[in-house]
Amino acid sequence: MDIKDIASREDIIRLLKLFYEKVIKDETIGIIFTNIVPIDWDHHIPLIADFWESILLDNHVYSGNPMLKHIHINKIYPLHKKHFDAWLRLFDETVNENFTGEVAMLAKKKAHGIAGIMQLKMVQG
Repeated sequence: MDIKDIASREDIIRLLKLFYEKVIKDETIGIIFTNIVPIDWDHHIPLIADFWESILLDNHVYSGNPMLKHIHINKIYPLHKKHFDAWLRLFDETVNENFTGEVAMLAKKKAHGIAGIMQLKMVQG
């Protein structure tokens, strides 16, 4: 199978499903998604797909505020640099394994930028 760029909502959903499969198994951040704030994946994946579709495909379908949700998580379970590093490592890895091209590069760039802003606002050390 040829690796192609992220070009559709279906590509984004595929990326997210593969990414979160890794996340829930990860020693550093898996607990956040399984025990701290158990995720309803049937609800979460389409919502996160809306977020990424808005950013990557310029199709403005997301209207939430992800910062507020993460600030709430941070109050329950303080987030540290190691959590953001693990998230970014898994995100980059999943993108690199499944996609290549300008939008795939943009996805990684945006993820790093968003994580950087969140860390500035939340990280405890």
